This record gives sequence, structure tokens and C-alpha cells, in this order.
Amino acid sequence: MLYDKFQRKHDYLRVSLTDSCNFRCLYCMPNEDITFMPQRHLMQREEIFEIAKTFSSLGVTKIRLTGGEPLVRKDAQNIIKDLSGLPVELTLTTNGFLVHQFIQTFKDSGIKSLNVSLDTMCPKKFHELTKRNSFNQVWENILLLIKHKFSVKLNVVVMKGVNQDEVVNFVQLTQKLPLHVRFIEFMPFDKNQWNSLKVVPFDVMLQQISSQFDVVKLKDKKHDTAKKFKVIGFEGTFAFITTMSQPFCSDCNRMRLTADGKMKNCLFGKDELDLLTTLRSSAPIEPIIRKALFLKHQALGGQMQGDFTKLNPELIDNRSMIKIGG
Repeated sequence: MLYDKFQRKHDYLRVSLTDSCNFRCLYCMPNEDITFMPQRHLMQREEIFEIAKTFSSLGVTKIRLTGGEPLVRKDAQNIIKDLSGLPVELTLTTNGFLVHQFIQTFKDSGIKSLNVSLDTMCPKKFHELTKRNSFNQVWENILLLIKHKFSVKLNVVVMKGVNQDEVVNFVQLTQKLPLHVRFIEFMPFDKNQWNSLKVVPFDVMLQQISSQFDVVKLKDKKHDTAKKFKVIGFEGTFAFITTMSQPFCSDCNRMRLTADGKMKNCLFGKDELDLLTTLRSSAPIEPIIRKALFLKHQALGGQMQGDFTKLNPELIDNRSMIKIGG
């Protein structure tokens, strides 16, 4: 089993397959001129499996594939099939654009749940946020996933002056659709134009929703990052990921692997240990994994303690979100 020095057990691994994406979301990859890593620097299909197999042998029971956009990788289908052979719960986060091409792969690989990033229900605003005119295809693919009985979580990054006015509309979707909408507080990453005034705290969003609907609190599971709620009588649910206003680090069980094989013990941590180079040198990676966990800070990578409204994003040493993996 894998523990950090605060005795938190880590059994959940997020694996980025690529730093490429077919969208250009402003909070993740705001610069159209961003350069992507050369293929030789990325983990290859066999290397992903070998690293994942090691994590599985050390007690990891859940693996989430991320990107960039994981489904743009040419061998994504084979990687998914490979990892489905491990004794883990396999899932992924996607922007939804290519989902229709992978439905059977998901079924064959035992995937039952997917997270789909969607920050607006307005096609015009979707284009403004992603620089792509693809709203209709993404929405059709979300409905396709529901049709095929997948559990779908919608990840909505809420930003003041951008899409805060759509919070109630997203909750309304859960009336007749079994969607699980998750509102995410806007988080700072390299060059994503974050400032505290753009953050909409969860209590503000909850007040918006409660003024329109009869809301009940649901019981949160161990290790949940989201505070879950439901409108009485609605089919689906909604939740808040409160990283900025109410961090949930005390029960963290997550580790991250970047597309170039660096292990990050925290989304906001600056420490990155190189598993891929170690693997390619035929050395064991378990000592590196354990060292990475030993370096883990108690909260938010040791860089974001205190009141987020006083946070200076220029002092945070980290990659952009697309380089980390969603």
C-alpha cells in the first residue's frame, strides 16, 4: 500500500495520455501558440501499462485517464484495452468531442462512468471558451453516453462574468436527465489568467440554486472531492468541487502521472519525479513512487495556504493544466 507521511492512503492514479487537445479552453490552455511535447518524450503504450501495473501492485484500485484530451491520442483505444486488464476501476475525463467513436471500446473495457467537461450550454459562448464550434457534437455525445447507460458527470468550471449566470440552467438539466453536474471553483495554473475576483465560491453558487429549487444535501463518500446535493424530485444530482474556498486535502488519495512520465503528488505541487526515465533505464520505479509520496505536502502542494482572495498566482510554481493532466 502507498501512504504519505500524513498517513493518507493513496489508491487513485490519474494518468495523462497526452498534452494535446482539440479544444483551447482559456482556463486550461489559453495560448493558441502552445507547443506540445515531441512523441519521444511521451510515455509509450507499453510504458503506460508497465507503470500502471506497478501502481496496481502497490494498491491502486482506480485509474482515470486524462489529457489534454485523452481520446485524441492515436493509440488511445489500445491503451484503454490494455489497462482494462488490470484489477482497477477504469474511467476517464474527456471533452466529449470524440466519444461517439469509443462507445464500444468503453463497454468492452468495463468503463461505467465518464467525466465530460462542459462549461456552457450556449453554443456561442462555447465557441468563445473553446475556440471551437463544436457544442452540438459534444452535447449529442453526452446524450449518447446516457443512452448507453454510462454514468455521466459534467465538469463545469464556474467563472464570474463568464458562466456564473448558467449555474441554475445546469441544475435544471438534472430534472429529467440522470446527469451529475459538478461545479468547479476556478483554480490558478500557469498563464491561465486566474485572479481571485473570477472565483465563484460554492456557497454563492448554492445560494443561487437554493433560491430556485428545493435542495437536499446528499451523503458524501470517503475520498469524495465534491460536496453533493440534489433537487427534490429531480433525476440527477449536482455537486461542488471547493478547492479554493474549502479545500479537501485531509483525506486525499490521489496521485498524478503526466504525459511525459513525471509523478506529481498533488495538482498544485511543484515537485515532479521522473518515473519514465527510471523505467527506460530498467531500474525499479517503486522507490521513486514512494519518495514522491513522502514529499507530499499536507495541503495544496504547500503553495496555496490561507485565504484564496489574497493569493498571488505569480508566486505559484506549477505547469499549465494541460501539461499536468485534468
